[in-house]
Amino acid sequence: MLLVLLSRPGCVYNASMTSAFLDREEYIEQAYFFRTFRERLEDSLPSQEILASIGEEVLATTKLPLAVDFLKGEILLTGRVSDGMAQLPHYFTPFQTFVMSMAEDDKSRFDQKIALLILERESQFRAESSTPAGLFIYQFECIARNRLGYDNGMIAMADDPSFDDNWRDWILKVRLRLGATDFTDLIYLRSQHYVNESRRRTGNDSFQPPYPILFAVQEGRIAKANRGKDPLYMFAALQRQLGHPSVPRAKRARKGPLFHPAVEERFQRLEQRMKLLESEASGGLDLSQFYVKPPAIPIRSMNKRPDEAI
Repeated sequence: MLLVLLSRPGCVYNASMTSAFLDREEYIEQAYFFRTFRERLEDSLPSQEILASIGEEVLATTKLPLAVDFLKGEILLTGRVSDGMAQLPHYFTPFQTFVMSMAEDDKSRFDQKIALLILERESQFRAESSTPAGLFIYQFECIARNRLGYDNGMIAMADDPSFDDNWRDWILKVRLRLGATDFTDLIYLRSQHYVNESRRRTGNDSFQPPYPILFAVQEGRIAKANRGKDPLYMFAALQRQLGHPSVPRAKRARKGPLFHPAVEERFQRLEQRMKLLESEASGGLDLSQFYVKPPAIPIRSMNKRPDEAI
């Protein structure tokens, strides 16, 4: 029995009990669950109350109400949603568990709201008949952009039920070759576009590589066009051309002033007035500090006549 350790010690899922394919209505309800969870966290509601209310809202004909009820009990026990997801590998995928575990890790700077938005878009993508190639690109970009760690992240990806044995073997090989080989080349060499070009170059119409082809012509063409470039350019092109979901990312910290200078000046005036009111209420207001010294008056000489003084 293979146990795959996630990023946080104690968060474990069993690779021999990975989730099976779910119905479309399950993914639709999962997208609603992750979206509502995120929106109510932004309203500063506690997770326990959120799970209790969502369990009554989701479609009762799906398995999600049972899963949410289990997560509610688990968060009361351990304080983490990812622990409950790890114990439901037949419903939540290892990648979903991995993303939530990274968001709930005490040492991680990964925001839980970003994690829920990632899972929401992934569930929407699955409900729209996603392809294994599109799902791989989306999950890999989520790991890359948010710096979740390729090692554990790609192990969780490989155990996704959407990937067959060929995909699983290739993902684990890519995990070991990252940094040594251009990522765009890894996709191009596994695409139908590479096969077509090899047949045209060699004149052998029956040419077939000794490994399975995983990507279509369009994906291989885009990968080849971005060879030697930042892989993020390839991800953006795939989103534009093939409709892959965009990966959410954390917003950059604001570098400028929090308020407009004119508004900041008004706040300072209000603060001074509040201090004066507090001093007056406590009887410690000293009006002498507001006294203005009168201007000096020149003294005319008494020995001069009035017309001379002028």
